[in-house]
Amino acid sequence: MKPVALFRSPLPEKFGIPRQAGVVPQLKGEIRLIGEFAQPQALRGLEGFDYLWLIWEFSLNGDGDGSLTVRPPRLGGNERVGVFASRSPFRPNRLGLSSVRIEKINTQECSITVSGADLADGTPIYDIKPYVEYTDSHPGARCGFVDSNLWEPLEVAIPDCIAEYFDPSEIQALRSLLAQDPRPAYQDDPERIYGLAFGGRQVHFKVSGQKLTVTSCEI
Repeated sequence: MKPVALFRSPLPEKFGIPRQAGVVPQLKGEIRLIGEFAQPQALRGLEGFDYLWLIWEFSLNGDGDGSLTVRPPRLGGNERVGVFASRSPFRPNRLGLSSVRIEKINTQECSITVSGADLADGTPIYDIKPYVEYTDSHPGARCGFVDSNLWEPLEVAIPDCIAEYFDPSEIQALRSLLAQDPRPAYQDDPERIYGLAFGGRQVHFKVSGQKLTVTSCEI
């Protein structure tokens, strides 16, 4: 297989990437077709759809240890389940599957602006398919351990002197990203300062209980 596109995102690193597509709908990115696929006819008819499926590579991951069990963050990072019963990025073939919303199609530049993606900047995309509601949606479906382990977003505090580094759409996306709690599930040190690369800036924060406070921002 070879990539048909690359993804452009304000998130260049694994740390801070949403753990699922759609949980941060304010986060925007761009799919850019490459090589022989960068032709306007490849996007013909796409304007009639609202969502896409993306098949892509966890390109920032190493080869892993080949384990067939993983520790999902939803289970606190301590309990193991089979890799095929999880959405873990550590998979036999490093392939990801994400549903994203189409915001804009630019046929001249052979690009698609989307929202709600969980891909890092530079991620190779191997296929793009339209989302079709009557086959792809299954209301009421059981969702395993996800159903029995509820998760609450963090309260996020961003001082005005830091918020001014971002435009309104960026600050909304950043706030939602941080509310997802980017920390590893097993870390809970209220004095530890974490750093999140976002839109060319380094955002520092700490977490105490259910409150996350942004402490500084470097450009």
